[in-house]
Amino acid sequence: MSTISQQHISSFSVRDLELKLKQVRLAHPEQSLPSPPSSDSGLSSPKDSQTEESYFLLSLKECLAIYEEPSRSRSESLSLLSDEEVIMLANNGNIATYALEKLFGMDQLERAVRIRRAIISRASSTGTLESSSIPFENYDYSRVLGACCENVVGYIPIPLGVAGPLTVDGKQYPIPMATAEGTLVASTSRGCKALNAGGGVATVLVGDGMTRGPAIDFPSAIQAGKAKAWIDSDDGHKILREAFESTSRFAKLKSLKTAIAGRTLYVRFATTTGDAMGMNMISKGTEKALEAMQKRFPEMVVLALSGNYCTDKKPAAINWIEGRGKSVVAEAVIPGHVVKTVLKTTVKDLCNLNVKKNLMGSAMAGSIGGFNAHAANILTAIFLATGQDPAQNVESSMCMTLMEPTGPDGEDLLVSVTMPCIEVGTVGGGTVLAPQQGVLDMLGVRGAHPQQPGQNAQTLARIIASAVLAGELSLLSALAAGHLIKAHMAHNRSQANTPAASVPVTPGAGFVSRV
Repeated sequence: MSTISQQHISSFSVRDLELKLKQVRLAHPEQSLPSPPSSDSGLSSPKDSQTEESYFLLSLKECLAIYEEPSRSRSESLSLLSDEEVIMLANNGNIATYALEKLFGMDQLERAVRIRRAIISRASSTGTLESSSIPFENYDYSRVLGACCENVVGYIPIPLGVAGPLTVDGKQYPIPMATAEGTLVASTSRGCKALNAGGGVATVLVGDGMTRGPAIDFPSAIQAGKAKAWIDSDDGHKILREAFESTSRFAKLKSLKTAIAGRTLYVRFATTTGDAMGMNMISKGTEKALEAMQKRFPEMVVLALSGNYCTDKKPAAINWIEGRGKSVVAEAVIPGHVVKTVLKTTVKDLCNLNVKKNLMGSAMAGSIGGFNAHAANILTAIFLATGQDPAQNVESSMCMTLMEPTGPDGEDLLVSVTMPCIEVGTVGGGTVLAPQQGVLDMLGVRGAHPQQPGQNAQTLARIIASAVLAGELSLLSALAAGHLIKAHMAHNRSQANTPAASVPVTPGAGFVSRV
């Protein structure tokens, strides 16, 4: 880095230097800028160390010379520049803001995030990001890079609560819930208590298969029909299955469902995906299968690998009917006295409310898979805590809640939830992040199962369905007993956002608030 001569410094008057200093803005000079050279002239006396250091920025030409030096790597060159000098290069178009991590290298990822915050902040109308309360320090960005997010400027902490524990298939699990909704964890815990009192929850895994449904065009409906017939044949199915399964040792093609609209053919590939949620795995396999199909039908044109026949992250009757991901039924019997003492209602009132609200009310609304009270609440909170794709709550939270009296005199409650589309994994995606891995560790389902591929993800789906059962039970009980609003008023009001009373209550003219 070049230096500035004493003679050059002394050519400025104190007033000139002060004006110059005010023109320069810094990101974090105390961390990134070199100390100014010592001087006996008195010009570097401590008026303001931050603005004084800012004067010793290199020019754009000097920065470019350092950055483009061919004998060094980009990361080595950038380490010789201050944050502010890197910002200058980015604003001049010499550095792409989205590529900062790649340029800085793996040992300077946090610096890349810090500089991006400054660039974005200064280009925005509010200019708040650079000094905002959005945290960015002390985070393992190496797990994010190329996997979870781009143009990173920090991370968003969400409160993590634990409901339960809940007994699921004879084993107790804490129920991790990342949420900002008051009463949700407390309510789910009440449901867990009632379920445990009856011996816990029993689950059945009805199905396991992720889907991908490409859209394929043909010159005519006749040719599309021939392709459909070939796929539905034993020969066509075998060729597609072999091509599909060649891409992964975990991907096992379970079924192919075809449909035609005009000259467009839709094919719904369904496959097991081990402990991964599986979208990348099945997309890769589908692409390979379509390549094999094109050898038989060279005139076909693959319009999209996803033709919305999957269906991903959108409500769809096909998911509700056929399932997607893990299809789970969770069931429990709750003794009548527990319904009265813990849930503060009766079996008769609960069953009546469930029919009128969850079944009839949802039917009146024309709901697809929405025959429940708030399954999405519990499922999404667990999704966020365990690193799942939160957008997949759309189909994953489709749920039918059923209640009926049971026992010799109908005094006990039989309750179940049927959830055909729980799309979860314990490897890949957000499960690579350290906090989310910690939550999966707590549940004992982190990573791939060593002996039975897919079992960890299936166990997670069973836990989610059981937790949804607890949440449904508690909310419906609160509605039946008329306790819902009271609970939310007590637990779901943000005191920080409730203004304190003024003193005096009605300030007169000229009163200045000190709050």
